[in-house]
Parts: sequence; C-alpha cells; structure tokens
Amino acid sequence: MKRLSIAVLSALSLSACQTTQWVQDNLRPTAGNQVQTVDSLDEGIARFAANGNVKKLTVNDTTPNLMRADLSPQQQADLWDRIRMQLSLEVPDNERVQTHIDWYKSHPNYLNRISQQAAPFLHLIIEMIEERDLPVELALIPIVESAYDTFAYSHGSASGIWQFIPSTAVHYGIEINWWYDGRRDILAATETALDYLERLHRTFNGDWEHAFAAYNAGQGRVAGHIRRAEQAGQPSDFWSLDLPRETQNYVPKILALAELLRNSEDHGVSWTYIANQPVTTVVELDNQIDLAQAADMAGMSLSELHRFNSGYNRWATGPDGPHRLLLPAENAELFSQQLAQSSPEDWMNWQRHEVKSGESLSRIAQQYGTTTRAIQLANNIDGHVIRQGDHLLIPVASLDLVEYTLSAEQRRTATQNRSRGNHRINHQVVSGDTLWDLSRTYGVPVRSLASWNNMAPGDFLRPGQTLTIWRQERPAAATNDAVVRAVHYRVRSGDSLDRIANRFRVSISDIERWNKINRERFLQPGQQLTLYVDVTQVSI
Repeated sequence: MKRLSIAVLSALSLSACQTTQWVQDNLRPTAGNQVQTVDSLDEGIARFAANGNVKKLTVNDTTPNLMRADLSPQQQADLWDRIRMQLSLEVPDNERVQTHIDWYKSHPNYLNRISQQAAPFLHLIIEMIEERDLPVELALIPIVESAYDTFAYSHGSASGIWQFIPSTAVHYGIEINWWYDGRRDILAATETALDYLERLHRTFNGDWEHAFAAYNAGQGRVAGHIRRAEQAGQPSDFWSLDLPRETQNYVPKILALAELLRNSEDHGVSWTYIANQPVTTVVELDNQIDLAQAADMAGMSLSELHRFNSGYNRWATGPDGPHRLLLPAENAELFSQQLAQSSPEDWMNWQRHEVKSGESLSRIAQQYGTTTRAIQLANNIDGHVIRQGDHLLIPVASLDLVEYTLSAEQRRTATQNRSRGNHRINHQVVSGDTLWDLSRTYGVPVRSLASWNNMAPGDFLRPGQTLTIWRQERPAAATNDAVVRAVHYRVRSGDSLDRIANRFRVSISDIERWNKINRERFLQPGQQLTLYVDVTQVSI
C-alpha cells in the first residue's frame, strides 16, 4: 500500500503544459488530516477533484505507477521516474551485469537505504546533469562509489559521494585545507565530477563505458589497455579489456542499476519514492560563520546542518571561504531572515587574548582550536610578528568542540573510541613514523590501524598526532589505555638488552624487532635504540 500526498495527486491531474511544484509530504499521513482510501490512482485523482477537503488519500494498489507518459520528465511526481524516462545508455545482455542485477534484487534494503541517503541531494544533482545535457546514468555513480554517504572515506584516501582521491581533487581545482574538504562538498564535488567525466568522455571518443572505467581505474591505465589491445589486433571495447577486478565490476554495477531502474516492474524491484521537487537552497555568505550559530539561525540541529554541509572540517566555515551553506528549503528561508537581522560580527564568537612572552601565532591558534590565518585576518596582521602585551581577537567556537560531532576531529575521535579489541594503546606520533612501520611495531594489520583512526593506509602522519591501536592481548609495552611514545635511547657502558627491557618495561624481543637487531650481538656504547614505551608506567 502506498500513500500519496494531496499535492502529488493534484499535480498529476494537471496538463503537461502547466507548471507544477511537488511537495515532499508523501509517505505518511499528517496528524489531523482526513484520510480516504481508494482503489486506484485514477480514482484518487477524481476523488480529490470532487472533494477539496480531503488532505490525504491512500491508494489500495499493489504496484501503483505514478509515471505519466503525457508529462515531461521534469513534471513527473517521482524523481526516479524523471530519471527513468531519460535513461539512454545501452545495457548489454552480459553475465557480469546480470551478476550485479541479481545481487541488487536480493538486497532490497540496500536500495531503500540508497534512496534515503540520496533523497536530500539527488534532485540537485539531476538538475546539474540535465543542465549539461549529460546521461542521467551519471547520477548512479555515487551509488556505486559511496552509497550517497557524504562522509564516505575509502581505503585509497578517497572521500565524499564521488570518492575523489586528494591528488585528483586538487588537480581539478577542489580545495582541501584544515577548515574545508571540497571532496565532501556536494556542490563543488558534483561540479568537478561532471567536469572530469565530460573530459574522460571526450578523451575516449564518446565511449561512456571507457569513461566510467577510467573514472575508477585512472585514465592512463584504461588508455594503456586500449592501446595494447589495438596493437595486438584485439577488440578494445570495455568488455574485452583485461582491467583490474574492481574496474571489471565497476561498470557492470552502474549498468545493472540502470537496468533495474528502467525495467523495475519486470525485475520486481521497488525504488523508494522521492518527490521530484527542489529540496535544498544554497545561501551565500561573505564572511566566516560558526556552524552552531548557523544551525540555530536556520532552526535545525548542528548535526543535521553538518550533514548537508559535510565539506566543513571544523566548527566554522574557513576564514578564506567558501562560506556558502546548503540548507533544506524551509530552513534556508528562516536562515535568510535571521541573517538579514544580524551582522557578520555576530556570526562568530570572539575572545580577547593578551600575548605572553614566548608565544607565537601558531601556538595561540593551537590553544584556541583555530588557525594562524584566521587570527591574522581577524586582527589585520600581514606577517607572523607579535609582541608581548599585544591584544588579539581570536575566533572561537560557540560550543564545546565535542558538540561538533560531525567535524573531522570529532568523527575521528568517535572512530578511535569504538572498541576493536581488549586493550587500547594511544601512540603519539613522532617524526619519521609511518602507518606501515607502526603496524609492524605493534603487530597489527596496516589497514586495521588506518581504519581505527579514520585514515587510509597511504595517509601521512603528523608529529604530535595521537593514534589508537587495539590489541586482543596486552602487549609487553602497554597496559590498558596506555599512552605510548617513541623513545630514542642511547646505549651506555654496561647496558644490556635485559637491563634496558626491564628499565622501560618492554620485552627483549620487542627491542630486537623495533631495531632489527639480534640479542647474540653485543650492544655498543653510543648506539641508538628506538623504544615504544608506555609513559604512564615509566619515568623517562
């Protein structure tokens, strides 16, 4: 049984030439509204036309089809119908495609989750695709890439719904800095993804299958496979290329989704209704704004605002921008009203700081959870010179930082705090540390170490950064909730591995493994050893 809002039924009764606006109150009756049950969509439209007091109609039709052939794609009630009517790419009768069709059909909850996660952004993305006259199948790519999860982060350092890796993102103009990661910005990332896909389409002479493959595996790799196939006199279409396994499945997944959408009734697949109407509005600001204050002005929770604006890493937009906010339409209206009644000075919290002897801008910025650049802009400072006794205005968060639960730092903390073993070790990174080296030091897989800290295996480490390491058994060098630091110890006359191990409460085998030495060889005075020591248990 499917419930349809009065606005949708009203819109369906209009002629194709009339302008319609869809209302997204569609899947549940509103408290206090009258509900009437009808046996078909046509009867529902007639009932509504005869009785304007009916606020909600329930259609007793097991497979109601909302798509109207006499309406344009843009006038359809269901956004999936708008997409369905414009599907243009051929889906071959191929075993690889069929495998993924079968998988999607056997996991209907997955498709329902996709609709829920895509609903806030899909209308916006479809309009961006249509504006460029590109195949609407491109809107299916984020399903394969990220399941439309704005905070998706993969093992290859890819981020956002379009899963850009940092190098590709920066190459195509996406900004990534301490305050902001444009890969997670729906607008910026979608614009860039469409630019990239258009360029790949031209590069591969109008072949979308090759373009999709290159989006996944890289332009150079796909071009190389095509060139070698042609030089060998072999077919060079996508299905004939010996591409990596992930890419061999990537294109079939997109085409399988297209087939399930085009012929959903034949496949017995139901796509959760998404109203074909604008859901979001972009509000442009000229100055930095605290996200908690913005959420309050928009009448929404901070976490909800952050989900629509997942590109912002911290508690505010960056001092150098961008400052735009993507908001649900109704919240955008309230926010704009509140904005008009305020001034930019009200959008941030400020704290007066008196510079003390020995302080630097970077040290002050770290103390207040901001950046040197933000302090420079707030105080009209061109360089880095500050003097004792100077007074600075520091932009600070209006709430405790832990309240910004979807900021980069708090998301990392939440991931680190999720128990993955019986014993937790906190390792403070020193210069020269890598995830690979630390995985060997602690005897854990590098992928696990990365995922425990919301990172990718290839990510660089920052001295002073704290990593969480989980072990099932307590390592010799650590207790529960240990704080482990790398200690560089210079061997003294009379030292032995046993004496050093006892002093720092580590095992001889650990010292050997950390330093690639053998206990059968004598230590030399002045020799330097690296030890990983729990500083809560040892006085260094």
